[in-house]
Amino acid sequence: MGPVPVGGGAPVTIQSMTNTLTRNAEMTVAQIRALEKAGCDIVRVSVPDEESAKAFREIKLSARIPVIADIHFDYRLAIAAIENGADGIRINPGNIGGREKVKAVARCAIQADIPIRVGVNLGSVKKKLLKAHGEDRVGALVENAGEYVRMLEDMGVSSMKVSLKSSDVLETIDAYRRFSRISRWPLHLGVTEAGTLFSGLIRSSAGIGALLLEGIGDTIRVSLSADPVQEVAAGRVLLEGIGLRKEGVRVIACPTCARTNADVASIAMEVEDALKEVKAHLVVAVMGCVVNGPGEARTADLGVACDTNGAVLFVHGKPVRRISAAEITQTLIDEVEKEIA
Repeated sequence: MGPVPVGGGAPVTIQSMTNTLTRNAEMTVAQIRALEKAGCDIVRVSVPDEESAKAFREIKLSARIPVIADIHFDYRLAIAAIENGADGIRINPGNIGGREKVKAVARCAIQADIPIRVGVNLGSVKKKLLKAHGEDRVGALVENAGEYVRMLEDMGVSSMKVSLKSSDVLETIDAYRRFSRISRWPLHLGVTEAGTLFSGLIRSSAGIGALLLEGIGDTIRVSLSADPVQEVAAGRVLLEGIGLRKEGVRVIACPTCARTNADVASIAMEVEDALKEVKAHLVVAVMGCVVNGPGEARTADLGVACDTNGAVLFVHGKPVRRISAAEITQTLIDEVEKEIA
């Protein structure tokens, strides 16, 4: 995908999608800049009309990460996006307008040496397949995706990714598991229409995380009805949490109880927000009492264990000094900055 490898044992990448009007190139580029800053590896841009296809060139030239063109219904828009520099395209071959139009897109992608992502959601599965599979909706989804992949293979496409999404977590997991048994193409993971920030994060993490822990998946998008930057932040935390990336600051904090001697929740959130763009991998502990506090703070790279007299600052396992509760947030931020300097 441009300079970013996907599949073949490459590290799992994080994707997001702009939600600006693509024909407004300036606004779209500004959002891509924010996504880049947040740690996005690949960005997808919808191309719904000719004006958007024309703006795509400027967007692509201004982006620092690979840009995928997302196309539905009009094969000419896919060709225009490829001609305007797309690093890849996402299509559902079933709604492009027939085999010959899919072939025209495939031919153009082959000439440009860019990959095609076959994106199939349960909501767009062929009705005849849904009828044939009865209650097994996942079976219909997997068969439909397989048909489209074989079609593009027959057309000579040799660079491809596949996604098989449902808004249901268990159906999504089942679909990717089944497809991974019959295909070696790289897989783009996601739970489609996962929901709002809170519920969508939980559903996406359950679905994507389960598959990644099984070794299934090459690139991910945490789809949220929220600021796309939140999708990237969630993806980074997810990959770090399951050990697939050593990147970013992990803030661990106790859930608090009657023994808590500081506003742990506020401190942890302030520290996490201040350090969200740090790429170095560090663990920072914010612990509210002396029960587990010293032990957790000692095992983190940096940490504080609060008591009735303030807090003890730990650096790489050693207590270095006592600080007041009011100093905790800024002290931890300063100590991280020292670590990464």
